Parts: sequence; structure tokens; C-alpha cells
Amino acid sequence: MKSMVIGGIILIIALMAGTYFIAGDAFNSDDYINSLTMLGAVAIISITVFVALKYINQIKNDTASGELAEEKWDGIGEYKNPIPTGWGLAFIGTLVWLFWYWSIGYPTNGFSQIGQWNEETIEYNKKFASKWENPSEQTLTAMGESIYLVQCAPCHGIDAEGIEGKAQNLTHRMSKESIEYVIRNGANNLKSSYPGGMPPMMLSEEADIQAVSSYVAGGFKGEQPAAYGVCAGCHGADGKGIAYVGPNIVDYTDALVTSVLNNGKKGAIGMMPSFKGRLNPTQEKALATYIRSLGE
Repeated sequence: MKSMVIGGIILIIALMAGTYFIAGDAFNSDDYINSLTMLGAVAIISITVFVALKYINQIKNDTASGELAEEKWDGIGEYKNPIPTGWGLAFIGTLVWLFWYWSIGYPTNGFSQIGQWNEETIEYNKKFASKWENPSEQTLTAMGESIYLVQCAPCHGIDAEGIEGKAQNLTHRMSKESIEYVIRNGANNLKSSYPGGMPPMMLSEEADIQAVSSYVAGGFKGEQPAAYGVCAGCHGADGKGIAYVGPNIVDYTDALVTSVLNNGKKGAIGMMPSFKGRLNPTQEKALATYIRSLGE
């Protein structure tokens, strides 16, 4: 037994030395989290080695004794001995530690990686907003292009033409098919900016649906169909929208792009997910500026 204890002590010293040489900077760091982690590692190593030695010794020298239970399985009996005191205390201690950790133990002294990330993000956003407080149109377009290539191009394509109909063609405000879909099915995607939404079948005659769809998709060129008067009540006679009533159906305005980013959009092609929280207001404005430049 003595030789095992000596061997265990040597093993602990070797493991501690190895741990120190591998991550010795943590002991000298001002970050107390690293120090606590290293102390925990040393404690785990020590406890593991001594527990292992204890039970190896018991396996070699102890003999089973006590009162056998009546039940047997395949001729194998079981003693009715109580669990080891150390096991019971360790189990209860683990439960106590669990509730302590859930309630007040974490984050240690108020620290958390999520909280640290939030603080750094808030600080970065402040610096970003200060740096780009009054960007020029050229700057917004360049910034918007970078954002588009990362966030939007995977679905809309690098050229923004929608990858052969798989997503909205952003070089053109609306297609005839998408306008027909909205007229027939209504739209209530942009609740934060246009809470009223658009009910389905505002136009009931097929000829009127076709005429209005062609007129709007064609960029409001040519003679305006009489049926468009139904649409003008919310979108305006020129199609440039009315705040909080109906969106602009001629151009990609800042308000429209921001609403789609925050709410997502369901249309004839499918569902675009919400991008809420991914971009700050300056980036949303830059993206809208770049999308508008695509149709110029």
C-alpha cells in the first residue's frame, strides 16, 4: 500500500508539473477565471489518483461480507449492505452544489461569456455608429454591396437576379407573378411597418388583376388601369406608398427593406426568413441603398 501511495504522489506531481508547463501562463494571468480553472484541474487530478488508489487497494484486499438478500438472479446473490458513507455524502454534496450553482454560483462573481460578448458588441456598435454617423451615398452603396454579398447573395445570387427564380430578382422591384400572388392571397408580412396588411382579392375580375399586375410590374409606365384606383388608396396614385398604410411598390425604400429584413416575407416564390438583429440601422440603410443602385 505504501508503494502505491508513493507512486500516486509521484503521479500527481508529474501531472501537476505537466499541467503547469502546458498552461503555466494561467497561473500568472490576471484573469481569475483561468486561475480557478487551474486550481480545479489540480484538485480533480489529486482526488482522482487517491480515489483510484483506495479502490484498487480494496479490490486487492477486501472480502465481501454481510447479510444476503433473498432474491437471486441466475444464482447470483446481493448483499443488503448500505451504500458507502462517502458515496452518499458525495451524492448529497453534488445535489447541494447543483442548486447552489444554478442559483448563485454562476456566473462566478457576476462574470459570464455571454455578458462579456454583449458588452463588447454594444461597445463595437457605438464605435460603428459614431464612425458612420453621416455616410455619403457612395459610402453607403459600397458598404451595402459588402453586406449583400455576405448576407443576401447565397439566395438572391451575386448578380441579384434571384438565381433563376429561386429568390426575388432585386434588380427589378416586382414581377408580374408576385403581384398577382399578392392580389389573390393578400399580404400581412410587414406588420411592424404596415400593421393593416393587405386582404386578398381586392380585385375580383381576372381582367383587372392582369391589367394592374402588368402596369405595376412595368414600372407604372403607360396608361394607368381604372382598377388601380383600388390600390391607390393604400399605395398612392404614384405607387410610392403611404407611411404605415402601404409600402412603396415602385422602389426599394429604406423603410421597405428594413421591414422585410425584420419581419421576413412570404410570396409567390416562398418564405424569406427574418434577419432581425443581424444588421444595425446603418447597415440596413446601406443595404437598401445598394439594392436601389442595382436597378439604375
